Amino acid sequence: MARILIVDDSPSQLMGIRRIVEKLGHEALTAEDGAEGVEITRRELPDLVLMDVVMPNLNGFQATRSICRDEATRHIPVVLVTTKDQDTDRVWGMRQGARAYITKPFNEADLGEVISQLLPG
Repeated sequence: MARILIVDDSPSQLMGIRRIVEKLGHEALTAEDGAEGVEITRRELPDLVLMDVVMPNLNGFQATRSICRDEATRHIPVVLVTTKDQDTDRVWGMRQGARAYITKPFNEADLGEVISQLLPG
């Protein structure tokens, strides 16, 4: 069982993704914006982060960059899960350090596949 942090400012998205993560047998941690996501990542060191992009305070691109450039958290894979579906968004997200990019609405099986590919062991 892995610990997966879900960062999203939408309560319905948080609940839906949490349900999928728990159905896959993992523990879900949650954060409601990018700044809280970075803080929880540093404190809890989850195995994986699922990060929305459009959020208040610190957006998902900024939070991903912060996590991926921090010596203590750079080993944690970040997956951007967002409604931003332009090629430029995808390229920018990957340049910030994201290991995968999923657009909403997403297929539950596709999310599960990405999670299993990125989790260690």
